[in-house]
Amino acid sequence: MKTFLGRRSRFLAATTATAALALVVAGCSSSGSGGGPTTVKGVHLVKGGQLTTCTHLPYPPFQSEIDGKVQGFDVSLIDLVAKNLGVKQQILDTPFENFKTGAFLNSGQCDLAAAGMTITAERKKNVDFSDPYFEATQAVLVAKNSGITSFAGLKGKKLGAQAQTTGEDYARGKGYDPVSFASSDAVLNGLRTGQVQAVVIDYPVVQGWLKDKANANAFKVVDNLKTGEQYGFTVKKGNKALLDAVNTALKDAKADGTYKKIYEKWIGPYNASVASPAASASAS
Repeated sequence: MKTFLGRRSRFLAATTATAALALVVAGCSSSGSGGGPTTVKGVHLVKGGQLTTCTHLPYPPFQSEIDGKVQGFDVSLIDLVAKNLGVKQQILDTPFENFKTGAFLNSGQCDLAAAGMTITAERKKNVDFSDPYFEATQAVLVAKNSGITSFAGLKGKKLGAQAQTTGEDYARGKGYDPVSFASSDAVLNGLRTGQVQAVVIDYPVVQGWLKDKANANAFKVVDNLKTGEQYGFTVKKGNKALLDAVNTALKDAKADGTYKKIYEKWIGPYNASVASPAASASAS
C-alpha cells in the first residue's frame, strides 16, 4: 500500500456503494466513548474518551480483523499514542481514496489515519504526515508455475495491483496497464483465480500472505522493487498537537525497544537500518 501505503478501486461501483462507514473497535471499549469533541492533554479529539482512527480493511499485516478484533502493525503503534493520551483507540473502516484528500479528517469523523500509507508530495498537499515509521518496497508475486522470473518478464502478461496505490502507480509508470483491485485480499484472489498472471503490491503484505503454507506452496516473489517508499500516519492539516503526540510515541517506541517488538510480531526479523527510518527522512 502503499503509497504506496495508495490503494482502492476506481472501477468498482460496489466499492463506492460500500463507502458507508463501518465502525470497528480495536481493543476494549473506552469509557466515555461516543461523547462530543473534547481536548485531552492539549490534543483535540473528535469524540470524547477515544482516539478515532480511519483505516481501510483488510491490509495485513498493518491492519486486519483477526478473531473479531482489528489488529496489526499500524494498530499497535497508534495504540501507543492513545495510551499516552489516556484513551482507547477506535477504528473506522473507510474507503482508501479518501486518505489522499483527507476527507474524513476534514469532516471531523476521524482524528488521524493509519493505513500503510506512503508519504508523497502530492498527499502532503492535503494532510500532514507523521515522521516515517516504516520502509517499504514493492514485490512482484506470481504463481510458481507461471514461468515469470522478474518484473521485466511481465511484458505481454496481465498484471494486477491494488487501486490507488503506489504499486499501481509504479506499474503504470513503467508502461503497464494493471488490472485494479479494490483491496489487498482482492489482489491475491485475482492472482489465485487467474484473472491476472502477476501482481505488484507492498512487500510486507506479500510476506504476510506467504506465511500461509498454501500460499507459499502456490506463489513466489520473483522481484523486489526498491521504490524508496516510506509509510506515515496522517492528521488534518495544521493539527500540530496530535502530530506531535504521534511523533513522540514513535520516537519513544524506537528508543525503548517497543517498536522493535511490535515490528517482529507483525512484520518479521528486524533490521533497524531498514525498518525504522530516520525522522528527517521522507519519500517523494
